[in-house]
Amino acid sequence: MLAEKDYLIEQLTDRVEGQKEELAKVAVSLSDLVRAGPVIGTDDTPVTLVVSKAPLPAGDAPKNERALEVIAKARAQHRGSITARMWAYRSITVPINVFDFTVSRHRDGPADFLRGFRGTLMADCYSGYEAIHSESGGQFTRAACLAHARRKVFEACDNHPVHTSVLLAWFEQLYDIDDRGNQLTPADRQALRDTEARPLWSQISDYIDGDTVTNVLPKEQFGTALGYLRNHEELFLTYLDDGLVPIDNNDAEQLMKQVTTGRKNWQVIGSVEAGYRAADLMTLVSSAARNDLDVSIYLKAILDRLLTGDTDFHSMRPDIWKQSHPEAVRIYRQEERRNRAGAKLVRRARRRHAAAR
Repeated sequence: MLAEKDYLIEQLTDRVEGQKEELAKVAVSLSDLVRAGPVIGTDDTPVTLVVSKAPLPAGDAPKNERALEVIAKARAQHRGSITARMWAYRSITVPINVFDFTVSRHRDGPADFLRGFRGTLMADCYSGYEAIHSESGGQFTRAACLAHARRKVFEACDNHPVHTSVLLAWFEQLYDIDDRGNQLTPADRQALRDTEARPLWSQISDYIDGDTVTNVLPKEQFGTALGYLRNHEELFLTYLDDGLVPIDNNDAEQLMKQVTTGRKNWQVIGSVEAGYRAADLMTLVSSAARNDLDVSIYLKAILDRLLTGDTDFHSMRPDIWKQSHPEAVRIYRQEERRNRAGAKLVRRARRRHAAAR
C-alpha cells in the first residue's frame, strides 16, 4: 500500500509540473474567493531562494519586477541565495487557505494580494500592514493578534511577576469568554463580547496606563510588553466590534507549520517560478486538508479535469467538491477535531469552576 501511495505521489508531482498554468488559474480563483470574504488571517515565514544561476521570472507583473530587482542586487553582491517569503491567507468564512510566494518581506507582496479587499485583516503588528492600510485609504480594517501580546507578557514573568500575573489572568478570562462565544452565532458572540469582554479591556487599559506600572522601565522586558500593548491597543480591540473576527491569529499562524514541513524536504526553492508553483500547489493541498479530504485523491481529480480543459473552478473548490465525493473525506480527521475541541471546552470549564470557588 505504501509503495502504491509513493507511486501515486510521484505521478502527481510530474503532472503538476505539466499543468502548472492550469493549477495557477485554480489558485487565482481561490485567492479571489478569500479576498471577497469579510475576514482574512495572514502570516508569513522565510524560505531560501537560490539566485546565483536560477532562471529569471518572465512577464511584467509587479511581483516579477520586484523579483528582478532583488535578484539583480543579490547577484551584484555575489550571493548564491536570498531569504524569500511564503505567505498564507486564511479565510474565516470559507474553508480555504491561499499561499503566496515573494522574493522578500517587502510590503508590496501583501499589498498586491490584498488589493480590492474590503474586510478585516487579522495579522501581527508588522509595520508593512499599517503602510498597506494607509495606502489603501483605509479600505480594509486592521486587527491585531492578542496571542502575540499575551506571549510578550508571559515572557516577562521573571521580570515583573506580580504585574504579569495580573495581565495574564485577564487574558485568560478574555479567552474563556471567546471559547464560550465559539458556540454562538457571530451576532450573539459580539453581544457576549460587549457584555463581558469589553469591561475587562477597560480594566486592562486602566492598568497599563495607570500609576501601578509607573515603576516599570520602558527597556525592561515587561516594559517592552506594556509598550506593545499600548501602541497597538486599538488593533487588539477590533475583534470586539465584529463577531466574525477571531481574538487572535493562531489558526493562520499554524499554517506556517505546513511550510516548515515542506522546507525540511525541499531545503531551497530553485527559482522564482518554482516559488510561485509551490505556492499554488500548497494552496490546493492545504485547502484540501482543511476540508478533511484525502489530498492525493482530490488533487488527481482536479488534474484530470484540468487536462480535459474544464474551467469550472467553482466546482473545483475543495469545500464544494467534497459534497459530491464523500468517499474522499477522511472521517477520522473530523472526529479528531471534534474530540480536541470538546476536551478544550472541558478544560476551560474546569478552570473557570476552580477560579470561582
